[in-house]
Amino acid sequence: MTYSIEDAKLAETLLTHSCELKKGENIMIQLVGLNGIGLVRALTERAREMGAHPFIRIEDSETNRVLLEKGDEGFWKNQAAADQLPLMKNMQAFVGIRASENIYENSKVGKTENAAFAEHFLQPVHFDQRVNHTKWVVLRYPSAAFAMNAKMPTAEFARFYYDACLLDYNKLKKAMEPLEARLRKADEIHLLGDGTDIKFSVKGQNWISCYGERNIPDGELFSSPLIDSVEGEITYAPSVYQGKPFEFVKLKVEKGVVVDFDSSDNDALKSILDTDPGARRFGEFSFGTNPVITKPMYDILFDEKIYGSNHLTLGQDYDIAPNGNKSSIHWDLVCIGADVYLDGALIRKGREFVTDDLKVLNPERF
Repeated sequence: MTYSIEDAKLAETLLTHSCELKKGENIMIQLVGLNGIGLVRALTERAREMGAHPFIRIEDSETNRVLLEKGDEGFWKNQAAADQLPLMKNMQAFVGIRASENIYENSKVGKTENAAFAEHFLQPVHFDQRVNHTKWVVLRYPSAAFAMNAKMPTAEFARFYYDACLLDYNKLKKAMEPLEARLRKADEIHLLGDGTDIKFSVKGQNWISCYGERNIPDGELFSSPLIDSVEGEITYAPSVYQGKPFEFVKLKVEKGVVVDFDSSDNDALKSILDTDPGARRFGEFSFGTNPVITKPMYDILFDEKIYGSNHLTLGQDYDIAPNGNKSSIHWDLVCIGADVYLDGALIRKGREFVTDDLKVLNPERF
């Protein structure tokens, strides 16, 4: 088999730590984009060594774009019912590798087509079945195009990628425990920074510590705000959603609903916000805690883990930390470096935690 030592290490982490794969289990290994085949090979070989049964799906990004552009409600219902949903119901584990060379591939897909895919394929197959009934993990794969978005030389980016992905997640898990304990007792969270002054309640909400089980790279601690409690303004870092790039997004929120906005592409932003009523509300709030990831690179699986960041997510909540918001979108928009107050007490100044129990999360401790 032809694959790198780094991919062999990554495959081991994905199968043993993230998926906790067991002998006899079925695992779907999905590669979207033709890059990343070496990791698929490493995963396949290791899964068989473990006595598991890999099911391989290799998808071309440009072909997927054609399906999105041409697909409608009936097409996606049939795709889900005839193929993907029955197969997913037979899986105990899932590894999804996102390896497209062009993150803007789907930028011209229309609102109606995106909504049909999200509601009639993505929701039943992935949100309802895969997320709730398999041991799953998703990740990106490095490429020259990915390095370009990160504004890094290709070789340097590859080193950064594996450093971020192969973090000591057991150490990170322990470091997040004091923050989780504080958040479980908290009522109000206040973010205050450049272009950001927003408050919301998390009283009684569940908190989930993420350390390499569902995303690689990982490093976040998430919940959801009480749905009507979000008040104020928030400014986000660069982001890409549905293949559409945004250099910035700024939202004004009243009683949990986005009432005004500004961005580098207001037509595209309005289209996303008008997807459904839940698209103007928030379904997740999180702390980013990966000490290796320092800046946005137009890839949310990395950007939402930036240390000293938070994401306040438009759209669908998670069943594991619900607030009742339902939507066919889930857009993890990231705010970097805002001061964070819990019930009026400062716990993070900019990107650095300031209380003794939380300083273990600052990068120098890793």
